[in-house]
Amino acid sequence: MKEVNHLKIWMAQVRSNFLLLAVFLVIIGLAFSLKYPAQSGSSFNLLHAFILVIGVVLSHISVNLFNEYSDFKTKIDFYTNRTPFSGGTGMITSGKTKPENVRLVGIITLVFASAIGLYFSVISHWTIFIISIIGGFSVLFYTNFLAKKMLGELFAGLSLGTLVVLGTYISMTASPDTHLKQLLPAEVIWISIPPGILTSLLLFINQFPDIEADKKGGRKHLVIRYGIKRASYIYTFGMFITFGIIVLMPIIGISSYWIYIALLPIPLAVKACLIAIRHGSNFSRMIPALVSNVMTVLATDLLLAIAVFIDVL
Repeated sequence: MKEVNHLKIWMAQVRSNFLLLAVFLVIIGLAFSLKYPAQSGSSFNLLHAFILVIGVVLSHISVNLFNEYSDFKTKIDFYTNRTPFSGGTGMITSGKTKPENVRLVGIITLVFASAIGLYFSVISHWTIFIISIIGGFSVLFYTNFLAKKMLGELFAGLSLGTLVVLGTYISMTASPDTHLKQLLPAEVIWISIPPGILTSLLLFINQFPDIEADKKGGRKHLVIRYGIKRASYIYTFGMFITFGIIVLMPIIGISSYWIYIALLPIPLAVKACLIAIRHGSNFSRMIPALVSNVMTVLATDLLLAIAVFIDVL
């Protein structure tokens, strides 16, 4: 009898291959904490950096698990055309994991992530509490509320994009008495925007293959609202805005020209956009677009962090 590899099953269940996104977002914030260190002059806290990575990864795991549990309960998982990037993991429907266990681990990871958020709310700044509340709300209500009110993409971009970068920076540099005006340099705010848009687009295009299954499960996201053809143009516009902001920042004096290394994934983005426009309704022909999209998101986030690190050197 073949031995069951529980670790491998749960790594698939939490979608471990996507957790790099959370890590790269934190790294952007950490890079900024070196470029614009705390006014108190305190040194970079490696332990705090590690805790922040753990906290954001746990949040990402939690939302993945709650989403999987909900998709099983609403029968969405039984209708999806599963790909490595969309349609769920299939762990529950195949009987490899139990829905109640998936939900339990989702709760546990959220509790630990919330505790980390509370810790930094106390030692760093009260704004971390607000960011944590938004993140927790997104985790708990994404599937059963936000994805049914065309708000899922917005909150995904905030909670697993922009606010991670901002929250990481604040956690590493602020103190409880830091004034709001001194909390965030302009460059940190500007550079946090493209990762937020990219996370929204990651979720957005991954909904193309699932549109019919999502309709049956009661969802009402933007792809359902506008249809695949118009959604493909919205996706393309989102990519244009993302890289347009990166191009603009050095021109208006917000960041150095090193930020332009984050433009390297543009060919991948163009490929994803063209396939989405031409073949958005074709399940098999969309898979290369999903691959290019994931590579665009991860590469751009990582290159943004590298650009900031270069400025520090």
